Amino acid sequence: MPENVTTPSSVTRAGIVQLAWPIILSNISVPLLGMVDTAVIGNLGQASLIGAIAIGALIFSFLFWGFGFLRMGTTGLIAQAAGARNLPEIRATLYRAVIVGIAIGLILIAFQTPIISVAMQWLGGSYQVESEAANYFSIRIWSAPATLTNLVILGYFLGHQATRTTLALQLLLNGSNIVLDIVFVSGFGWGVAGVASATLIAEYLTVLFGVYLIYQSLRTDHPIKTVSWRQLLDTHALQQMLTVNSDIMIRTLCLIFAFAWFTNQGAQAGDILLAANAILMQLVSFAAFFLDGFALAAESLVGYAIGKRHRIELRDSIVLSTQLAVLTAIIITLLYLAIGGFVIQFLTNVESVVQASDTFLPWVIASPIVSVWCYQLDGIFIGATRTADMRNAMLLSLMVFLLSWWPLQHYFGNHGLWCSLLLFFVVRALTLAVKLPAIVPELWQKRPVP
Repeated sequence: MPENVTTPSSVTRAGIVQLAWPIILSNISVPLLGMVDTAVIGNLGQASLIGAIAIGALIFSFLFWGFGFLRMGTTGLIAQAAGARNLPEIRATLYRAVIVGIAIGLILIAFQTPIISVAMQWLGGSYQVESEAANYFSIRIWSAPATLTNLVILGYFLGHQATRTTLALQLLLNGSNIVLDIVFVSGFGWGVAGVASATLIAEYLTVLFGVYLIYQSLRTDHPIKTVSWRQLLDTHALQQMLTVNSDIMIRTLCLIFAFAWFTNQGAQAGDILLAANAILMQLVSFAAFFLDGFALAAESLVGYAIGKRHRIELRDSIVLSTQLAVLTAIIITLLYLAIGGFVIQFLTNVESVVQASDTFLPWVIASPIVSVWCYQLDGIFIGATRTADMRNAMLLSLMVFLLSWWPLQHYFGNHGLWCSLLLFFVVRALTLAVKLPAIVPELWQKRPVP
């Protein structure tokens, strides 16, 4: 727990915006890529192909988001080490995470056949949807080592508050992916296989660039040339990494399970509702990645303040970043209210899918203001490495989501499904909010902030 210090806080709203805007721009490129994937496939005129991309992407959400601790855990641990100016531990944390990431990627490739078999049995969908989704998986799975290493690289630079570097990496990843999407699908006519191939190539291009940037960073900022095996295998550090990573993994798998359940229910309702929900979830993702810019800024600022043991700076990091995030959520909601229908028409020319999407659009319009609180609290707790609290809160939230889903969908159909998802966001925020004073006990005391 940071100590009370007399030095003033260096955290300001302007500083947070400077830190957050590169993250926001890089995050926007992620749902933009999803929209391009949907658009190039959606305009081929087959709802089943949209569903195949949705299910294929969902499988990789389980695989890669499930190992999101490689990014989140790395950010928190490196930010705290940087705040404490513990340069050897920065290198050791990076090396440990890279080794774990590559090892997991190779294991996923080795077990690709049983993974896709189980995924198809669980997710369901029509025969054509499953066939195309399996084709997508069989290509993209070979990106696993690169994808997981890229998570570590992003965590390293976010921990150092080097957000412009993360912007460069994400723009390369998603920009090259978008260009290759258009070339392979619209140009070569490769369909779903073209989308998967574009992602595969983009991941390896990005990891090569990321490794180069890491080398430059270590050479200039952390001149210690080597890390001893004794430090790399330090029992306390390994135990901390294992605890943080396992908690985040459980939390993330619960989160993905909730979204997988949501997608599965749409699939059981038919290809039209599956496609409509997939398109609307692109808008939800757009808002989420946009708002996550402030959450990621909070991760870095909170971790750094804890490493410095600067209580006032910690409090200001939480309060000011949250204020900016909520303001951004209001703006996105107004934007969706104004142009949401036009975005849907851009994403697909299948009239039945457009009509279904318009019917459920109000839930998407409400989602930014409802969800911003849980995104922001996630960032705060990751930076503080309070991962046990995150794990427990997510387990409770998932239980409430599943208990509410059945009666809501039973009586209100797809509207009930969307209602249960927004309730999931609310419970996530409430279960973390009750633990927030433990991070900064005097957080609620009045104090002027810059």
